[in-house]
Amino acid sequence: MRLINIGYGNMVSAGRVIAIVSPDSAPIKRIVADSRDKCTLIDATYGRRTRAVIITDSGHVVLSAIQPETVAGRLSAKGEGEKEGGDDGGR
Repeated sequence: MRLINIGYGNMVSAGRVIAIVSPDSAPIKRIVADSRDKCTLIDATYGRRTRAVIITDSGHVVLSAIQPETVAGRLSAKGEGEKEGGDDGGR
């Protein structure tokens, strides 16, 4: 199981991530509000401004205070390292 750092020591399972989006559009704001109502919202911003919204396959919505590009870069960097390096020997 690969974990992606989404800021301030919080991690999300890479295999569960469906989308990483910006919170600025009205449809995403609606998704966040609906998720808050259903108690499936995870706020990992530590009181800071939300810059990325991560949608998982389990229906959970995770708020992050780092840029979506940064989260996506960490997700793809983990994937590339795993393909090239194979087993990391339990590190």
